[in-house]
Parts: sequence; structure tokens; C-alpha cells
Amino acid sequence: MNHEDMMRYAMELAEKGLGKINPNPMVGAVIVKNGKIIGKGYHEKYGELHAERLAILRCEEDVRGATLYVTLEPCCHYGKTPPCTDIIISTGIKKVVIGTLDPNPHVNGKGVEILQQHGIEVIYEVLGDECRKQNEVFFHYILDKKPYVVMKYAMTLDGKIATVTGQSKWITGEKSRRKVHESRHRYSGIMVGVSTVIKDNPMLNCRIKDGVNPTRIICDSNLRTPLESNIVATASDISTIIATTCSDNEKYKLYEEKGVKILTVASLEDRVDLNDLMSKLGELKIDSILLEGGGELNFSALKSGIVNKVQVYIAPKIFGGAAKSPVGGLGIEDINDSIILKNQNIISIGEDICIESEVV
Repeated sequence: MNHEDMMRYAMELAEKGLGKINPNPMVGAVIVKNGKIIGKGYHEKYGELHAERLAILRCEEDVRGATLYVTLEPCCHYGKTPPCTDIIISTGIKKVVIGTLDPNPHVNGKGVEILQQHGIEVIYEVLGDECRKQNEVFFHYILDKKPYVVMKYAMTLDGKIATVTGQSKWITGEKSRRKVHESRHRYSGIMVGVSTVIKDNPMLNCRIKDGVNPTRIICDSNLRTPLESNIVATASDISTIIATTCSDNEKYKLYEEKGVKILTVASLEDRVDLNDLMSKLGELKIDSILLEGGGELNFSALKSGIVNKVQVYIAPKIFGGAAKSPVGGLGIEDINDSIILKNQNIISIGEDICIESEVV
């Protein structure tokens, strides 16, 4: 039972909070005494008790002299819950092993310092890179105050997103489609352009057991979203935002009566300014977005610099013809202006593959 093994177990626990704690981080905690696990916990829901406090409260025996393993530095300030450092100190835990420091300026290193000042041995950076990767959304959001954006699309081996007649259901297999819904559960928002709503009339919900629906965000500069669309019809049940540059308050009312939130944003080249939109969504505590837009919105998002990761599902099919590209727009003229990706991760999903890359 070494530090790495216990930290990996704490990370497994942290993952159970996926989709339910945004914009907070996923955190897991394990308490060990005399070589035995006596308590464990994870951050289960936004606004509720943190992992360390739950692990301590659920302990099977006295924690005095025990070692606490936690994936993220314990908080030391009052938020929706009391500081975790307080209960750690008061219960007599002798050692705290931490995955990574908390990037939050209210905490960053201060939690470690407080514990050390009270005679508690602290070890940190145990599987630090893995712990940071697990909470890449939180690390981005807490520092930039804007959502972490994942651009997702599916295509054939020859780069097509539809046949020459426009058919696109289904390019990828069932397992890939399930993974997409798992992403909808993971990220707090899902964004498309109004053209996608008009053409496909999607629901943009999460269709897995116990899944959490993301907030639906429609980029609609001129407020053209059909009032009879599935998005508007279900807005009273699923959080829905239409981002627009339109300033017609009478038009707003038609949507607001059905439960839609209208978010007025700045205009850039007669379209929604995506950077202004990200700032406003960040203020609404939307920490992450799955971008499932069409080619035009995808290119605009890449051009504006809001995309953090690209997630591409590739099916072993060839359509041929001159069907649309997953990234359209005007495109680039000079190869040196290409959008560069790094840290490719290739995953096999049934008959398909998924390639994830970070935007440089």
C-alpha cells in the first residue's frame, strides 16, 4: 500500500463526481491507519461537503494518527462549506498526501502551509500530472474564468460528415455515440449554431442512465431559432440559452415565455462575438462546453481561439463526393497559419477510433 496506489484509488473515487460538481473540481479522499483504509469520500454534488470532510465523517474508527490521501490540496477558506483544513487539524490526522496544489488563488499553497504550521506532515505532487489532467476543466476555468471548450465532430476516413445527399445518421457506431453522451454528462454546456437547430431540430440532451443534461447554448445572431423547435419546446425542463446580437425586446419575450434565457452579446463581423460569449458564460458558472457545431461555427470557434481540445470520431467508412467538411468557414490561405494541435490521444471505440488533441 504505497502513496501512488492510494492516490490512484482516490482518483477513482473523484471520478464518481463527474458531471455533478461543476464548476467545482472532482476530488477524492482516502484515510489510512495502520495499513488499513478506514474512511473514504468524494465530492458528490456542487455546494455540498468536500471529499476530505466526507471521508473523515464516514470513518469507521478514530482518525487520530492516520494518513489522509486527497487528489487536490485541501481548501482553507470559507465558501459554500467550511475549510477542510479545519477538520483535518481538529481530528488529529498526522500526515496528508496531496495529488496536486489547488490553482485557486484563495488556496494555492496556503492549505499546505496551514497544515504544516499545525505539525502535520504534508507530501504533495503524488501523481500530480494525472491529478491535474483529471481536473483540466477546473484548472482552466479557475484561472481564465471562461469555459473549457471541447470541439467534437464525427467523420469518415475521407473526412466527410455527410453523404452527397446530406445523410449523416449514423456515421459512427453505437459505442461512439454513447461516449458522446458521456461527454454531454461531463461538460456543463453544449453549444451549436442556429443553422444546426433549423436543419436538424436536435434535443441536445444527455441520454444515458442518471446522466445530467448540459445547458444548451445556441449561437443565434439574428434570433432565428424556431419557436416550435425541440430546443425551445423543452426549455422549461432543460436549461437553455440563446446568445444573440439582436436587441429586439419584443422578440426576447417570445422565447423567455417558454423558459429560454436570452443572452445579449457583442457583435463581431455581424456574428456573435465568441470571446464575449465565453466571458459571459463563465460569469454564469458554466465551466465547460462541448461544441457540436457545424463547419462554420467550428471554424469561427477555432479562429477566435476559444477551443481548448478537439475530439474527432472517425468511422471506417468512405463517402466520397464533395460533401461538407467538419471545419468550414473561409479556411486558411497560408499553411504556416494552420491551427496546431498537440498531445494526441488515440482511443479505440468499437469499430471507430477517437482522436483527442489539445489546441496549441
